[in-house]
Amino acid sequence: MSPSPRPETVRAYLDELRRALKGAPPGLIADALADTEDHLNNEIAHQPDIAESQILASVIDVYGTPQEIAEEYRDMEATIGGPFPKSDSAPERRYGFFNVISDPRTYGALLYMLLSLITGIFYFTWTVTGIALSLGLAILIIGIPFALLFIGSIRVLSHVEGRIVEGLLGVRMPRRLPPATAADETIWARIKDGLSDSRTWSSMFYFLLKLPLGIAYFVIAITGLSVSLGITAGSIYALITNDAGHIRVDDVPWLDHLLHTAPGLILFALFGVLLFFVVLHIARGIGWLHGRIAEVLLVRL
Repeated sequence: MSPSPRPETVRAYLDELRRALKGAPPGLIADALADTEDHLNNEIAHQPDIAESQILASVIDVYGTPQEIAEEYRDMEATIGGPFPKSDSAPERRYGFFNVISDPRTYGALLYMLLSLITGIFYFTWTVTGIALSLGLAILIIGIPFALLFIGSIRVLSHVEGRIVEGLLGVRMPRRLPPATAADETIWARIKDGLSDSRTWSSMFYFLLKLPLGIAYFVIAITGLSVSLGITAGSIYALITNDAGHIRVDDVPWLDHLLHTAPGLILFALFGVLLFFVVLHIARGIGWLHGRIAEVLLVRL
């Protein structure tokens, strides 16, 4: 099979690199594309008198083809790992129902669910306020730089949220900001780039979506933990003190009677423990689902 022709433009080089990294985590692909684009644009900027195809040929001779760069990024990713690295010495365990308590992703997801209310309120307020002010100031001269700052802040916040998602949910997200716009680019071109970038709009949608999701996550986490731990602790306390007066089920007489006996309290405590593990599974599932949402809306490829 004859070797594929060398790319002669930055866009062609990036397209080949994207194809070579097919199947890798979207965050890794985004970082590789951003690093490579930044490096190639710097090479071109420092040699303005040389054709782009000649510069790319020189870069390929020194640094490698897109396929070689892709392999280097895969190897580097396997070496560095993430917040929840897999052990190479032992096969990955299949977590059973009760083994979820030993999975660090569970606690990362729980912490993320508790923080989501705060971050959701902030993201929603920032996005709605920024959009409203950008539209309101559009007729004034100050509206143009304000719109640029707002778009830039959305990109920075999406990067920050990505780092939180990776740190707590273990989903590989971009670890560097996308390449900055060229210094000689006009202000209108920058606005056009920001408005035509789908990641700008998908990030805004993510920030607006984060408020209802954050409220739901917070309520699920607080309610699940308080109910399960409350049932368990209350039953154990009643067993120790022989005082079950604080446990009442007036609508179900037979259940109320059962909960005033030692076997009934033991069963009630076991139910609380079982409910606690159910909450942990729900948290881990929410963490996995939200990681996929963040990948789709915050990662640009």
